[in-house]
Amino acid sequence: MTKSVDWIVVGAGITGAALAYELVRQGFSVLRLEQHATLQGSSRYGYGGIAYWAGTTDLTRQLCDEARAMHPLLSDELEGDTQFRELDLVLTIAANTDPLAIAQSYATVAVPPRLVSVEEACDLEPLLNPAAISGALTVKHGHLHLGKTIDAYTEAFTRLGGQVQIGQVTGLLQSAGKVTGVTCEQESFFGVNVVVCAGAMSRELLKSAGISVQQYFTHAELIETPPVDITLRSLVMPADAQRFKLEATSSTVELDSLWDEPGHEPMPPILDAGAIQLLDGTLRIGQVSRTLTDPNAAIDAIASEQAMRTQVGAILPALQDLPGTWHHCLIAFSRDSLPLVGSIAEVENVHLFSGFSNPLAIVPPLARRFAQAAAIALTEDPLLDQLSPNRFS
Repeated sequence: MTKSVDWIVVGAGITGAALAYELVRQGFSVLRLEQHATLQGSSRYGYGGIAYWAGTTDLTRQLCDEARAMHPLLSDELEGDTQFRELDLVLTIAANTDPLAIAQSYATVAVPPRLVSVEEACDLEPLLNPAAISGALTVKHGHLHLGKTIDAYTEAFTRLGGQVQIGQVTGLLQSAGKVTGVTCEQESFFGVNVVVCAGAMSRELLKSAGISVQQYFTHAELIETPPVDITLRSLVMPADAQRFKLEATSSTVELDSLWDEPGHEPMPPILDAGAIQLLDGTLRIGQVSRTLTDPNAAIDAIASEQAMRTQVGAILPALQDLPGTWHHCLIAFSRDSLPLVGSIAEVENVHLFSGFSNPLAIVPPLARRFAQAAAIALTEDPLLDQLSPNRFS
């Protein structure tokens, strides 16, 4: 393919799928490149939760409000079922923990979860072990099927004339300080603009082109069951989740250089015990998070699965011994829990759309804003400016 397009989108997870659709919707010619013909990675194994109640700043509250307005309408707009629904989020508080102190830690979010007793928590989620908790927090939480949502975005994208190619992007084509396209293993593709939506692999791809960005990743592990007869009514997660603390402590300025080479583990792993059941009866149970700087690092799957089963079993005993398969994926994040969205200062015509810690609450509105700004000659959006990849420079 030698014809140049307006935009090349690298990556077809939820970020690439949403952004490619929004760009073609604005009238651009768009080529979306994806390494795998079948969905892989965090978009394959994600829980599908939409925490639009959790904004803590004017910026994140605005995006969460926009997402809350978009998600119920998305199936009709895309002409494909995202399986959007609202369900109870039950944030468990460990038996040896002060519930009031944990509740206070949520005081700054847009819709603070309500503190409930052990009895009420078990009414909300009958599979909970009352002896394992001192209470819980609860709030209505959005949920969708991530795979079906990406399929819906893809089908809408191609209906509008978008092109999809399967191929692993190995580098960026550059000329006179500008990116002019990408190279794949078999051929090259040319575009006026390239936007990298490659999740955890975005840093490595850009580094190969001499471009430095402050993006990192965790190795996330979970167990996926086949459809089961047991019914989990709610999304269960720990109220004192450790993942975001892990992201913050492993991505400091002092540790940044470790992420440019394999073989390091800036912080020890954590396990946040939780579970969600999809509408087809499948359960996703997890999750372990590790900060291994090698994306291909070896992990002891047997030990990890046993640890997850033990800790989840303490909270939800009925799930402990269900048949299931251990899976692993990479999850991108940034130093300040906000995504990296926009052009990269070092080289013209290359952009980043990655590093989403709470993707489903903010990807759809940010993809729309990005595309709208691009449609009016990259006019600045003050909200997008706050997410610039150059903010750490």
